[in-house]
Amino acid sequence: MVSYMSLVMYGVGGIVVAGMALLVVFQEKLVYVPVLPGLTKSYPITPARLRMIYEDVWLTSSDGLRLHSWFIKFSPDCTGPTILFFQENAGNIAHRLEMVRIMLQKLQCNIFMLSYRGYGASDGYPSQQGIIRDAQAALDHLSQRTDIDTSQIVVFGRSLGGAVGVVVTKNNPDKVAALILENTFTSILDMAGVLLPFLKWFIGGSISKGPKILNFVVRSPWNTLDTVGEVKQPILFLSGLRDEMVPPLHMQMLYAKAAARNKRATFVDFPNGMHMDTWLAGGDLYWKTVQSFLQKNVIQNNDTETR
Repeated sequence: MVSYMSLVMYGVGGIVVAGMALLVVFQEKLVYVPVLPGLTKSYPITPARLRMIYEDVWLTSSDGLRLHSWFIKFSPDCTGPTILFFQENAGNIAHRLEMVRIMLQKLQCNIFMLSYRGYGASDGYPSQQGIIRDAQAALDHLSQRTDIDTSQIVVFGRSLGGAVGVVVTKNNPDKVAALILENTFTSILDMAGVLLPFLKWFIGGSISKGPKILNFVVRSPWNTLDTVGEVKQPILFLSGLRDEMVPPLHMQMLYAKAAARNKRATFVDFPNGMHMDTWLAGGDLYWKTVQSFLQKNVIQNNDTETR
């Protein structure tokens, strides 16, 4: 009996070790999803299909990768603020074009859409440090353009894009006028136990309980909660209370951390908003909230400084 039990314990232990080893090796494939199931990596449509004025922009990251982007113009002379949009995890920038078309109309702004490395037509494979390099390349490009008002660059990040946006905004207080976050997580470490409950016994972030003995193996921790408190620019938090992927508590904690140091942090929730459709479920209130934030913290401030 003792021998049999020992074999069982060794077997279970071996399965656990093998499972953890697979998680370590293939974690980027679990964290990043450049291609939606059943679809190809290529763009299903372009902005031209929706009759938007745009240009293809090719960037080079600091480590030499070629990145694809779309610069979508509100008008031929590019008036108004410019939003640097960082997308959610799954799929590519083409899957956000219907939302961007409405954003263009409602906010009357230019929109720069970046394909992270490994996404869409961009080269390479996604990683946290790599995507941060990509985001910086996009911001540097916008900051050097002569056809936009570079004092009105606003970073808008949704879900994973929010984690990206927090880092690039914190790192560039002189280039980013304001930050908008929607349905963003506190960290991938906290999300590990949400998406794969058994992992909460081994991996966890600032809001997780229990042991965190395998945190050191996570290559893309995206510790947004630790970073958001360092952002000095105005921040708008947009939270869908029916978010089925990122618990709304994450957004509440991000706001609390930011508001403790930043008096220009604003939190608005939308009772019917889910992870991917808060912009739609929020209706006119959603767009009026963003409009008001931009008017108060970007456009009005710019007009005051000009005078």
